[in-house]
Amino acid sequence: MAADESTTQRRRVTLHLSDAARFVVSRAVPWVRSSPGTHLWLLILAVNSGILAVVSPEFREFLLHHNSTNLVELRAHPVRVLIVSALWIESPSAFALYFLFYEVIHAPAERWLGTARWLAVVATAHVGATLISQRAVLMGISYHRLPRSLAYTVDIGVSYGLAGIVGVLTYYLPPRPRPLRWLYAAAALGFFGYPLLSSGRTFTDLGHFSALLIGFACYALTPPGRVLRAPRRLRPRRWRP
Repeated sequence: MAADESTTQRRRVTLHLSDAARFVVSRAVPWVRSSPGTHLWLLILAVNSGILAVVSPEFREFLLHHNSTNLVELRAHPVRVLIVSALWIESPSAFALYFLFYEVIHAPAERWLGTARWLAVVATAHVGATLISQRAVLMGISYHRLPRSLAYTVDIGVSYGLAGIVGVLTYYLPPRPRPLRWLYAAAALGFFGYPLLSSGRTFTDLGHFSALLIGFACYALTPPGRVLRAPRRLRPRRWRP
């Protein structure tokens, strides 16, 4: 009898687990399909982060510098590094945090904008912020205010594109109540602008702030229904004579 009861309990646990797994899959699959660009990007980042985690420190440094958008690589291979630099993160341990950011920021933005518009905002912010920040590095080196070693520094990652999406999401918020959109924009400006006022500011801080401003400037890329609308059944009907 005890054996039969134990078997029955195991079957119940197995059924509960299978039901939970089916529930998770039923929710996850539509979410992934609704934002394919975000999740394909996450998959590439996961693979590349796994590579960085297992290779030797020397080969890891080679990969980071080879795919970096520093002055040397931009001069030699501008198109390649502008693309591949957005497919790596410098620290594999940060992948979990970026996974959260992608699900909370990129995925809703892609669902709202559509994959093509979302990708256009990401690419514009990433490329624009990279060129602005590296131009600042070049000028700093030329005027002997920055060390020449910065021409070889590692400038890699996905944060410029993320900052651009944070900027364009300003237009995702409804215009009423009026302060909501302005408060969001002010908070974003404060978050990305404060590091520029500190003594330890770097060219990446300039890049993040530039990417945010580029995102603000991407209003024309937002869809025709630019703000959240109430469901049709909740809207008041127009009176007709």
